[in-house]
Amino acid sequence: MVRRLASEGLGSFFLFACVIGSGIMAQDLSAGNDAVALLGNTLATAAMLFVLITIFGPISGAHLNPAVSLVAALRRELRWRDAILYTSTQLVFGILGAWAAHLMFDLPALQLSVKGRTGVGQWIGEAIATFGLVLTILGSVRSRREWVAPSVALYITAAYWFTSSTSFANPAITIARSLTNTFAGIAPHDVPPFIIAQLVGAGAAALLARWLIDPS
Repeated sequence: MVRRLASEGLGSFFLFACVIGSGIMAQDLSAGNDAVALLGNTLATAAMLFVLITIFGPISGAHLNPAVSLVAALRRELRWRDAILYTSTQLVFGILGAWAAHLMFDLPALQLSVKGRTGVGQWIGEAIATFGLVLTILGSVRSRREWVAPSVALYITAAYWFTSSTSFANPAITIARSLTNTFAGIAPHDVPPFIIAQLVGAGAAALLARWLIDPS
């Protein structure tokens, strides 16, 4: 368990640092062009996901996401006690990754976002983004386990662009992004509806997978 939690912690640290750090770098270099900034943020995040899932997948499953860990517990692939440990580790080390990103770019480590992200459209976007992510993971594990890393990386690349919310699809990273007043941020008061939408999407994907993907 210690090795598995270390895997989840390191993976979450680098993933969250990448999402926030690449957002800062992209915004600095894009000269105010949000499309270019989002593209840079997208490519860095997808590349990091591919690497982290490849490295840490064999150790802990490389969930890096409480929604994924909760679905694993619902499917009895992970004990509930372990799922709680996973999600706590993901959140704590993810926040450390966010702070590290700030320090790398000479920004105050402690800050809160003022960037509003709210509305029915964005909540639907988060539910769909998380639904698709969980279904991608479960389907890839079932059919071609070796394709989990590229499948997740490619899905997130697409979801950054086809969803209205730019696909947070992760309760822990949503909380961490409320602690950065940068390109990737989300205002703290907008976090709860995002997380509710993510959990709804993850739960719906888990239910569908029982019929569509799981062996009869």
